[in-house]
Amino acid sequence: MGTDGVRRVHTYGSAGDVSGLLRAMESTDADVREEAMNRLWPAAWNDDDLAVATAGAVPRLARLALEGPGHREDLLRLLGSLATRPGWPSEEEPAPRAVADELPPLLPFAHHADPRVRDAMVLLIAACGREDCLPLLRRRLGQETDPPVRAHLVTALGLLDPGDGARRNALLTDPEPRVALAAAEDLLRTAELPLPEPLVDHCVRAYTADPHEPDPALWPDPHKPYTDRLLEDPEAALRAVAGGVPLAFDITARWRDREADVFPWVLRETEGEAWELHRLAQLTCALPPELHPRVRDHVLPHLTSSVPDFRAAAITVLARAKVPEAVEEAVRLVEETPGSYGTARAAHAVAEEFGAGARAVARAVARQLGSARPDLVEVLTRFPEVAADAVEELTVLLSRTGTGHPPVAVAVLGRMGLAAGERAQRALLACVTEQAHLSVSAVAAVAHHRVSDDPEPALSFFLRQVDERYPFPMMDRASELGPAAAPLLPFIEPSLTDDGSSLAALAVWRITGRTEDTVRPLARQALEWERFYGGRPHPVVTLTEMGLLPRFAVAPLRRGAEARHRVVHDFMSGDGPHPDYVVRAAVRHLLETARVVD
Repeated sequence: MGTDGVRRVHTYGSAGDVSGLLRAMESTDADVREEAMNRLWPAAWNDDDLAVATAGAVPRLARLALEGPGHREDLLRLLGSLATRPGWPSEEEPAPRAVADELPPLLPFAHHADPRVRDAMVLLIAACGREDCLPLLRRRLGQETDPPVRAHLVTALGLLDPGDGARRNALLTDPEPRVALAAAEDLLRTAELPLPEPLVDHCVRAYTADPHEPDPALWPDPHKPYTDRLLEDPEAALRAVAGGVPLAFDITARWRDREADVFPWVLRETEGEAWELHRLAQLTCALPPELHPRVRDHVLPHLTSSVPDFRAAAITVLARAKVPEAVEEAVRLVEETPGSYGTARAAHAVAEEFGAGARAVARAVARQLGSARPDLVEVLTRFPEVAADAVEELTVLLSRTGTGHPPVAVAVLGRMGLAAGERAQRALLACVTEQAHLSVSAVAAVAHHRVSDDPEPALSFFLRQVDERYPFPMMDRASELGPAAAPLLPFIEPSLTDDGSSLAALAVWRITGRTEDTVRPLARQALEWERFYGGRPHPVVTLTEMGLLPRFAVAPLRRGAEARHRVVHDFMSGDGPHPDYVVRAAVRHLLETARVVD
């Protein structure tokens, strides 16, 4: 729709004015109605205020569906989405009741000539949970000729009449694949684990006869997509993958130690997108070395791509497979596209996998500091000996406020320690005293201590940050000074309690080495099973350095380490080792080495 439609809908009211939008839905201009509909849809999803206002207008929405000039299907679907919307801002949840009250006059639309309207009506009946509509749905199933609508009728009947399993069993061999899949989906939902193999096979045959994305329609509880249900049983999911259902990566996202099992089908799901290659890179980290040559053979042809980020993703995979060509290719990539995010990911992967063997990549980064992204410059934190030849350029980056370069340059200079020299000392001290950005000044204060061995500027800086309402907002940074931060203890220790701040516990331990009052808060934090992030150490690592573990934490940590399913999920779509494996390995090491204390 063009801008004219947007302009015209504004004549009825503002974008958030539900009354105005409903007036626009009465327009004979289809473009105006379309724009108004687009503005009403957030009520069913992510705009709480608009949702409450729209819920109050349900009778008017129903009248528009009955008598309005158009967009009947959209209005019915909006009513259904309002009825099933999760997380209403008010406990009363007014919309589901209001929609159910308006349902009876709308029921004739189940027999409408347009299959899209019939489909929207089936979804609306299911959303309202009206068991009294079962006879209508059964008659409609016997008469319906449109395959997608028939499939939705099967799902709706399964939700409203869960005891009617015989009918759904009969539909498993329906000649229309979507109908058969809907029957299998509902039977899977109600089956006991482990899922019956014949039922899984019915599901696979129906899907492969008509491959399609899962239906985006929002069904009410207890509906569960067949893919989700299959993934609750890893053996059933593997059986489905072998039959052609693309769940290989979903299995490894939910279950541990399944990478080699799904590998025969993983390459089939890795086609022509950079994000797919990054996903393959993460999986490759967990593959046995004997499978790396197959990864190499699959990925090498992508190095000829003319798209830099796609080529970078291919290099990332090759690095994770420990293919030597990755180093040379990464050097070329850094020289050609130092400002690309894909280049930074590839360079980090090569540095992580090849260590000292990736110095050529670090030297290429050092030559490109003027045009490199901050996350590419960060590679130099692994190679302080290379960074030592680029101190002058790194100090220039400290002045690029607002670009992300200063904190990275601080980190690189800090890693060099005393070898950074007087130029770095002066530049870091300027960052501390000028305070162009408080968080940068905090990391610069710690880095200055490392490169000068003089704690006074850092102590002066952190003491200035003490606030009566929040005694020490930068205690994690300040505690990096170690014993030199002892003058700061009076501001940190009040936050240290047995079940309190793990941050305060970490700070006190770093400064004093005390364990009697710091180990328990850290252990409680370890039980959260958080992924590793940059910045402060993971509590599991700190406990390992202490060599102590409270008894109350042993059994929960062991259960997490031994679980078959993921405990830590990767919502960041990384291309390195899965964070669940990283934390699990750290927990296992802690359990093996720490002394248990009461």
